[in-house]
Amino acid sequence: MLIDRPADLARLARWRDQDVIKVVTGVRRCGKSSLLALFRDRLRAEGVGDDAIVTVNLEDPEQLARTPDHLSLYREVVGRLATGTTTYVFIDEVQEVDQFERAVDGLHLRDDVDLYVTGSNAHLLSGELATLLSGRYVEIGLLPLSFVDYVRARRPGLDDDPTLRQGLLASLFADFVRFGAFPYVTRLQPDIDLVRDYLTGILNTALLKDVVARRKIARADTLRDVVAFMLDNVANLTTTKKIADTLTSSGRRVAPETVAGYLTGLTDSYVLYEARRYDIRGKRLLENTAKYYAVDTGLRTAVLGDRPRDDGHLLENVVYLELRRRFAEVYVGKLGPTEVDFIAHDPIDRSPVYIQVAHTVTDPHVLARELATLTAVPAHYPRLLLTADLGTVDHDGIRQTCVYDWLLDG
Repeated sequence: MLIDRPADLARLARWRDQDVIKVVTGVRRCGKSSLLALFRDRLRAEGVGDDAIVTVNLEDPEQLARTPDHLSLYREVVGRLATGTTTYVFIDEVQEVDQFERAVDGLHLRDDVDLYVTGSNAHLLSGELATLLSGRYVEIGLLPLSFVDYVRARRPGLDDDPTLRQGLLASLFADFVRFGAFPYVTRLQPDIDLVRDYLTGILNTALLKDVVARRKIARADTLRDVVAFMLDNVANLTTTKKIADTLTSSGRRVAPETVAGYLTGLTDSYVLYEARRYDIRGKRLLENTAKYYAVDTGLRTAVLGDRPRDDGHLLENVVYLELRRRFAEVYVGKLGPTEVDFIAHDPIDRSPVYIQVAHTVTDPHVLARELATLTAVPAHYPRLLLTADLGTVDHDGIRQTCVYDWLLDG
């Protein structure tokens, strides 16, 4: 059964019949194919006939054997187009076809095709495809389930009972962080062994197909060490030299340049996301150091197990992913010696929102520290302190709110 994703579906539906290629990107198994299936259901509900919907799944070995190159793919799709009407064409994992960009370009040139494609690697939108299709595509980045979609999937009637809702939110959020939010994981919980095996399979596929094979990496074991390091250090400022030095000290010698290539592969495959640092006073991006966040916190459990964790950093990881859903750009802020957890730019007017994240601020010293950071930034822009503490408090224009409510109100 498909998990409803209203916000993601609305983003996709906005582009229906627009003269651009809709490119849905994201890590493997995050729900790209399911999102297209939901959209096809909407098309049928609005009167589009099955003859005007063409679906090609290039993860199907038989399909890939029939259409191994751009010309065979193009010919198969054209041969299935409806006559005298627009045909909605959906191609899953289009990067599996050799020179796929030529087929995509050819289909887009047709007046009778509205084209949607998915891909699991940023290479999809680089190189020749970007050159061929400059200005003619829109990227719709997809992540695993948001917390609001996760809650709907786990407890569909939660909104109908406010008392039950309040009592269960903390438990649901703990599961959300521990097990992660890949859609199929909601069916495997609470069996941690099944979840771990499933997530390990996703990660292995992403590493082997989207990193090792594409970047021709010879030392897959070193790549896995880098992955483990990064998952253990989400939300920490880091450099390639620091990563290389740490691995070398543990007996795995690796050069910073090699680590840089691995990180590029991991971000290209959407396993990790890089948040660059932004100098608020200098109004410029800073080089060398950045923070990295996992596409799904369940991957940390799968790789590192249920060992003690930094709840604050994992909460920060969850907030970062939600900010990517809501805002055009998300950076880590620097204001002199002070670090602002996030600066997010409004997608319409590009005005900034400043966000601090702390697991709890019941300790007055912790609250004072977090408020001091937000007090230092321009007061005429929104300033938000997100914690796992219940309730909402106003601190002279700085809004402190519970992260569960913030996630569900998006």
